[in-house]
Amino acid sequence: MSRISYIDDLVAWQKDFDFYYPVKVRFSETDMFGHLNNTVPFTYYEEARIEFFKSKGFMADWLNEKSEAIIVVADLQCDFLKQVFFDERLRIYVKANSVGTSSVDIHYMGKNENGDICFVGRGTIVQISRKTGKSLPWTESMKEEFELKEGAI
Repeated sequence: MSRISYIDDLVAWQKDFDFYYPVKVRFSETDMFGHLNNTVPFTYYEEARIEFFKSKGFMADWLNEKSEAIIVVADLQCDFLKQVFFDERLRIYVKANSVGTSSVDIHYMGKNENGDICFVGRGTIVQISRKTGKSLPWTESMKEEFELKEGAI
């Protein structure tokens, strides 16, 4: 595996994941060579991230139109390690790697049924004010929830 800047020790890094979201590669997600299109993991990340946030109890508030807080993706990246093909079943793992004042660095890992890591990624999510567009700090309970370990859905 080539050096990935946000992973110091792959073995230790992958042990910190406990939440995952299962996906099955659809035919429409593959390219003319028969493998997963390089844009699709970002959709998988979104699906898994939303379920992760739901498991933490955050989504209901963010989706409430009366709530001031919403979240935005500030950056997102993916590193590909192994090809993925149509009809494969994957687990998209999600964890809060580090929590800032109003941002969280989310890490992702896509594994196939054999337990092989196919792709990894990370992204910064920022909580902002719906009204001003400026960052809003996490509450202490939200910070604590990010630190809790969860099971898969």
